[in-house]
Amino acid sequence: MEATVAKTGTEGKTWGGGNQPLNASYGKMMMWFFIVSDALTFSGFLASYGFSRFKFIDSWPIADEVFTHFPFLHGVDAPMYYVAFMTFILIFSSVTMVLAVDAGHKMQQNKVILYLFLTIIGGAVFVGSQAWEWATFIKGDYGAVETKGGKILQFLNTDGERVSIADFATKIPTARNVHEESNGVWYMAEPTQTTFTFEEVKAGFLADESLLVRTQYLDENGFPTVLSREESIAKIVNDGKIVVEGANLRHNEYGTPLFADFFFFITGFHGFHVFSGVLINIIIFFNVVIGTYERRGSYEMVEKVGLYWHFVDLVWVFVFTFFYLV
Repeated sequence: MEATVAKTGTEGKTWGGGNQPLNASYGKMMMWFFIVSDALTFSGFLASYGFSRFKFIDSWPIADEVFTHFPFLHGVDAPMYYVAFMTFILIFSSVTMVLAVDAGHKMQQNKVILYLFLTIIGGAVFVGSQAWEWATFIKGDYGAVETKGGKILQFLNTDGERVSIADFATKIPTARNVHEESNGVWYMAEPTQTTFTFEEVKAGFLADESLLVRTQYLDENGFPTVLSREESIAKIVNDGKIVVEGANLRHNEYGTPLFADFFFFITGFHGFHVFSGVLINIIIFFNVVIGTYERRGSYEMVEKVGLYWHFVDLVWVFVFTFFYLV
C-alpha cells in the first residue's frame, strides 16, 4: 500500500528530515522550543499568583502603596513611577534589538554594533533597577507590628498618613547579653535584630494619642481598615507580638508574606532571564565587533538572541500588568 505524505510549499516537496524544517534553521527552531516551554513556566507562575491573590483578596497589599520610591528622591511619594520607568527602558531595548536584527539582515556591521550596544545598556539598567527595587523592598520604609496570628498592623496619624515606627518608638534601656560563640556551649547565630523591640514600639504608641492602627484587611471600598484609638490600643496590647521591618520570605511589613514570596520569586526569575540575556548579548556583541558573523555572511545568531530578548520583554509586560497594575 502506497504511503500518503503531506505536500508543503509551492514546489510540492516534502521535508525529508533536513536541518531546516519550515525554512528555519535548527538553531532558530530550538530557540522557539525553548521560548514556548519557558512561556508555559511563566504562565504557571502567574496563574499561581492570580489564584493566591484571589484567595487572599481581602488582605492583599496595594501595589501603589508598596512601590512608592524613586532613586535620589527621598520622602517623595511616587507610586509606580520607577516601575514604569523600568518597563519603558526594557521595551525600548526591544526596539533597539529589532533595529540590530534588521541591520544584520542588511549586513551593516556598524549599525549592528550600535544597536546591540544600546540593547545591552538598556538590559543592564533594568537589572540594576530591579536590584535597587529589591533592596528597597527588603529594607522597608515605615515598619509594622505582626500579631500573634501573623497579621500586619501598620500605623497612621489622625490625618490618615503613614507613620514610621522610628518616629514614635521609645527607647527602653536594657542590659542584654548577646549570645556569642564564646559564651555558649550550644551556639546558634541570633536572627537579625530589628531597630526597635516590640515593647519600645508599644510604649511609644501608647504615649502618642494621635496614632491609630491600620490592619491589612480591606474594607468594602478596597482600602485597609483603620481602627479607632480604643480599638488600636486593644489590638496592640492584646495581640501584638513582634516588630517587622521590610520584607523577607517569612515576614512582610506590607501585608501577607505570600505577596513577598511571589514578588521575590517571579521578579527574581524574570530578572535572571534578563541578566542571562545581557551576558549573551555581550558575547554576541564582541563577536560582531571582531567580524565573526561578517565572515560567515550571516547574522542569524543576532536574530536568535533577538527572539530570546523579545520574549523576555513580552514576559515583563505580563508580570508588570498582573503584579503591579491589576
